[in-house]
Amino acid sequence: MPDLATLPAYSLLQWAVVGVFPALMIAAAASDAASMRIPNWLTGTLAMAFPIAAAGTAMPLETLGLHVAVGFGALIICMGLFATGWIGGGDAKFFAATALWLGPYHILGFALISTVLGGFLTLALLSFRKLPMPAPLAAQGWLMRLHDPKEGVPYGLALAAGGLLVFGQSAWIAGAA
Repeated sequence: MPDLATLPAYSLLQWAVVGVFPALMIAAAASDAASMRIPNWLTGTLAMAFPIAAAGTAMPLETLGLHVAVGFGALIICMGLFATGWIGGGDAKFFAATALWLGPYHILGFALISTVLGGFLTLALLSFRKLPMPAPLAAQGWLMRLHDPKEGVPYGLALAAGGLLVFGQSAWIAGAA
């Protein structure tokens, strides 16, 4: 492993980018699992970190524009889905912020993987909710929310997992390597 002091600043920034996206994905998944909410500050941080990362890694303006267009398009579509009650508002914003990072070459893979994972998550939760909750686990508020059939599905888990899986194939990772 090279000495960090000998790496150029560009390489250090690329490695920071590689760490920021996954950290925010994991934080969003944990928050959604624990509280059925993805906080606005978290999604905002994800969105605001993108232009800093893009500038710091010298992303070409044309590519930057495509990423912004994909993120904005995703936001419009997801807000429509939110308005119809198909998805939560936090999920809509989180999807759009993730789409901003993944851009035009990975948005379809992200959407497909997240949809499949979300389906598995939904089926798993429906099965889990049919089982009796053991007494020692019943004291855990977050677990009881997940067990409650009146609650929704913390879809942020599927979105975060899908984002992480696709991010591993993105130019962000290729550039850092």
